Amino acid sequence: MMNYQFIDVVHEGHLTLITLQRPESHNALNFGAHEELQLAFDDFARSDDQWVAIITGSGSKAFCAGHDLKQQATNANLGTPASGFGGLTGRFDMNKPVIAAVNGVAMGGGFELALACDIIVAAQHAVFALPEAKVGLAALAGGMQRLPSLIGLKQSMGMLLTGRRVSASEGLQLGFVNEVVDGDVLAAARRWADDILACSPLSVRATKATVLRGLEVPLAQALHEQWDYPDVQTMLNSQDAVEGPKAFAEKRPPRWLGR
Repeated sequence: MMNYQFIDVVHEGHLTLITLQRPESHNALNFGAHEELQLAFDDFARSDDQWVAIITGSGSKAFCAGHDLKQQATNANLGTPASGFGGLTGRFDMNKPVIAAVNGVAMGGGFELALACDIIVAAQHAVFALPEAKVGLAALAGGMQRLPSLIGLKQSMGMLLTGRRVSASEGLQLGFVNEVVDGDVLAAARRWADDILACSPLSVRATKATVLRGLEVPLAQALHEQWDYPDVQTMLNSQDAVEGPKAFAEKRPPRWLGR
């Protein structure tokens, strides 16, 4: 395990828990935090033993307030890594599920980081916004693309063009939040992770990859091409594809190997 300065990474069985550790800056990401997150997600992606990740923020006030604008104002190097904001928003080959446990403010790049996750669990006091237009910028880490695909054009324009803040409960109504929690948001995210870990990891990866690729092509093409997707082939030819039906027939929990 690496010694990180701006994040904390813990492995709990097949779960990777990543925590942003800059509460004094509302977990805004400086250059070092971006680099560390890229390394952490690189490690998660290539580890055969890590099947699900949760990302959250330290403290109770903020998930991530986006870029560290104070550092950016000094003209310091604040470019994002090749894999995008927080090492995730441009990582289009990530076939493992990532859950955002949004424990507070998710602004700008912080909201885009959450949008790049597969599931968003939000504390009741969490607030979301893409306020880049208010500071002469734009949501260039996927917010202008992912948000319309999730909640539609008009609702997205209402947020993007004004930078207005949206509560967790409104986010649930709009459709980009999966669950709002009045209590421990990390515990709720772990519950989601446990439900995913009860499934075959290869089936989960094949499902995620197929769903995301299917969004890019017509339905008939997606149905035809899915049989050739590497993740689908890996699933179909795996020991887990034998173990699942066997465990069902024997009326016992499956013992997933991830191979």
